[in-house]
Amino acid sequence: MATVELRFSALPEHVRTARLVAAAVARRAGVDEAVLDEVRLAVGEACSRAVGLHRSNDVTEPITVMLIEDEKKFSIEVGDEVPGTPVGSVPGVQGAGGEPDGAESVVDEAEDEMGLAVISGLVDDVEVSSTETGGVIRMSWPTVPDPVLP
Repeated sequence: MATVELRFSALPEHVRTARLVAAAVARRAGVDEAVLDEVRLAVGEACSRAVGLHRSNDVTEPITVMLIEDEKKFSIEVGDEVPGTPVGSVPGVQGAGGEPDGAESVVDEAEDEMGLAVISGLVDDVEVSSTETGGVIRMSWPTVPDPVLP
C-alpha cells in the first residue's frame, strides 16, 4: 500500500496543484483513464470546500490530501481542520462521525451541499465525516489490474 500526502495552505490557487497531483497518482495507481477527469473534478470540489471552510473560519492549519493506493482501489482523503464541520444531507453521500449539535457554520449551507452533491455525482464510493478536530471527505475508485504479459 503506497500513500502520498499533500499538505497546502488554504489558498484557492493551491487547489489546481492538488487536482494535478491526484490525477497523476491515480493514473500511476491504475485508475481507468476514462475516470481520471472525475478524479480531478472530485478532488477539486473537495479541496475547494476545505479552502472555503478554512478561510471563512480563520483556520491557519494546512489542508491535507492523502492519496492511498491499495491492491484493488485508489482512495483520496481530503481533510480540513475546522471543528464540527456540517456534513449536510446530500443523497448518495454517506455521513459518519459527529454531526454538529445545531451549530451554525460560517460556510453557506447551500453552497456546501451543492459541492457535496457534485462530489457524490462524480464518485460512487464517498464518505463525509466530521469530528471535533475537523472533517474528512473519503473517496475511492477501483483500479484496473496490470495486464499479465505472456
